[in-house]
Amino acid sequence: MDIKKLRPLLERKTRAQSSLELLITLSFGLIILLPIVVLAFIQISTSTSSLATTEAQGAATKLADVAAAVGSQGYPAKQLTLVQVPPDVQGIFVGNQTNGVGHEIIFVVNTNAGVSYVTAYTPVNVSGYLSELAQQGTYLINVSAQTYCPSNMAVQCVYIKSS
Repeated sequence: MDIKKLRPLLERKTRAQSSLELLITLSFGLIILLPIVVLAFIQISTSTSSLATTEAQGAATKLADVAAAVGSQGYPAKQLTLVQVPPDVQGIFVGNQTNGVGHEIIFVVNTNAGVSYVTAYTPVNVSGYLSELAQQGTYLINVSAQTYCPSNMAVQCVYIKSS
């Protein structure tokens, strides 16, 4: 057999072997990277959900603090406050879950684990309507002391509504 005829065959075999080795190496790299990327996406999703819950707790606490301050001053005290509503908020209830008179401000937040109720307690009776604030954004909220609650005429309360 002539060496000159064998040389092109050997060169093609070497190139094919190099291509196959590179393909195998890249495949192993992708197999190792894929679970890491999936775990990173899961972690980002969890932290975003946790951040929304934390921001909702801050907004609920701010509203409860303003309501307590206005309530301690009595009628005709009023205060406007800016509240940042985080993403994934499904609704905001004032007083109780039917917007009646109560002592809670409740943010309903959709999380990875399901629906979460973020609650802030206030020592004064509160009532109001903030259901239209289910979209992310900054809203101006009117907090005013009332001689009687619009939802229950028998008690005094702090009424909270969007401006």
